[in-house]
Amino acid sequence: MDDQHLYDITVIGAGPSGLFATFYAGLRSADVQLIESLPELGGQVAALFPEKIIYDVGGFTNINGTQLIAKLAKQTMHFKPILKLNTEVQMITRDNDGYYTLTTNQGTTRSKTIIIAIGKGAFTPRKLLANYDPAIENHKLFYYVSKNATFKDQIIAIAGGGDTAIDTAISLLPFAKQIHLIHRRDNFRGLESAVAHLQQHPNVIMHTPYLIKEIDDGQQITLHLDKVRSDEKTTLTVDKLIVGYGFVADNRILRQWGINLQHNEVIVNQKMETNLPGIYAIGDAVTYPGKMQLIATGFGEAPIAVNEALEYLYPHQKHRIHSTDLYH
Repeated sequence: MDDQHLYDITVIGAGPSGLFATFYAGLRSADVQLIESLPELGGQVAALFPEKIIYDVGGFTNINGTQLIAKLAKQTMHFKPILKLNTEVQMITRDNDGYYTLTTNQGTTRSKTIIIAIGKGAFTPRKLLANYDPAIENHKLFYYVSKNATFKDQIIAIAGGGDTAIDTAISLLPFAKQIHLIHRRDNFRGLESAVAHLQQHPNVIMHTPYLIKEIDDGQQITLHLDKVRSDEKTTLTVDKLIVGYGFVADNRILRQWGINLQHNEVIVNQKMETNLPGIYAIGDAVTYPGKMQLIATGFGEAPIAVNEALEYLYPHQKHRIHSTDLYH
């Protein structure tokens, strides 16, 4: 149904950055709504990596995705924002009064400003370029891990050398009987401390530099490995294979909204402003010089976007920036 209310701020995307932006907008007493295309809060963290261990959130040595989203959701709902799940924003148009109409699959809604926090947008896993029967996908071959217990007491192979593969291996250490990490280079691109931990763990075996060329299915699966720049070949038999090559993201719908992109990422300045007045972007969706794709970075960008949105709307109001002042 159409919502005729005119909100101060609409946050699009209920991942970590969007949740914190919504909470901070509440701290600033903004009239805010949060729109999420999925049926639950948490964005890609909740949908794809609920049990992944996250290390870059201040105050936690480590925390998994489900725990982090639960804490963020509780925090976000403290100020009772308007929450719209299963709502996909299809188009944004600027009205004659300078504000925006958002057309969604559930109707239209209006907002004075918008904060885009949709992460990488639509995403698909990078596929394994090897010969195998597609029927083993989601049974013996997986592109992401939703439940660590699926791999309990099993011999697991993980393909990849970046953060996705390394984080997956770390998360499965308490569950898997043995982990084989297969990478096409000798050097891994994951977090150095995590790589060192895996290299020293007795239940982890590194296979470098190797590529998976073929998979034979049976009671277990047999991986045929070719050594890079060599004629050497070997085989490895495991219970399950996880391909951790990351995801291909697509934010091209933002171009339809008139947002300027660079390699499918939103171009913003130091105020988190896009090229459109009153529209801001934060989190993994954005790019600027020095940008780091960390949850912690998105948490820092959220208050900037909220404060700039309110400065844009109410330039003559006195603005309190410190959260310790905001309950008084």
